[in-house]
Amino acid sequence: MPSPASRPNPICVALDTPVLARAVALARDLKGHVGHVKLGLEFFYAHGAAGYATIAEQGVPIFLDLKLHDIPNTVAQGLTSLAKLKPAILNIHATGGLDMMKAARDAVHGNTKLIAVTILTSLSNENIHAAGFDVRRDTAAHALSLAQLAHEAGLDGVVCSPLDLVDIRKALPRGFLTIVPGIRPADSNNNDQKRIATPRAALEAGADILVIGRAITGAVDPVAACQSILANLEGLS
Repeated sequence: MPSPASRPNPICVALDTPVLARAVALARDLKGHVGHVKLGLEFFYAHGAAGYATIAEQGVPIFLDLKLHDIPNTVAQGLTSLAKLKPAILNIHATGGLDMMKAARDAVHGNTKLIAVTILTSLSNENIHAAGFDVRRDTAAHALSLAQLAHEAGLDGVVCSPLDLVDIRKALPRGFLTIVPGIRPADSNNNDQKRIATPRAALEAGADILVIGRAITGAVDPVAACQSILANLEGLS
């Protein structure tokens, strides 16, 4: 892992709110303290491309987290439209399969990174088995298989749980991005996430980007919360 001086800011703050003014204020205040902001379904369904543009005006790279999952042509057409917004990162679901991921890859050009979601951090072994995944394999094994499929499809990286990260990091090249949600500082509430880790533990396991939401956005002082997390990461090598 690069030294703290050379490593890009790993924090991607999740602006998971449908309130435009709140999202704008957070993006403006956290500029310079985070590497990316994430806009997800809550925000994009409420405000669409116009709302996206308003956040983009704040000058922070955007991870547009819409998790597309459909037949290859539909996903490709959707990404063709979304890529015009020029986000830093777009994502799809790896469970859409190899052909869908290849079609998605071909639809995204320029500087936008395309990544695939493996297994959601809200899902336990019991949850994935109930949904029909192979009961002989746990979340980490399924996440690894999906990450390898995404790599085969030519994608830039994956979203994965911090608990599924170790095997993915061992199996795939270092340049293959790992974006890790389910990040909770030691004194934070787990909320709806089941498979979590602290920011420091996730970086030590090889995460490139840490997606952090309520621990920052729900703080009385979001900038101070962000600075506290960064201070806790000092000294990693």
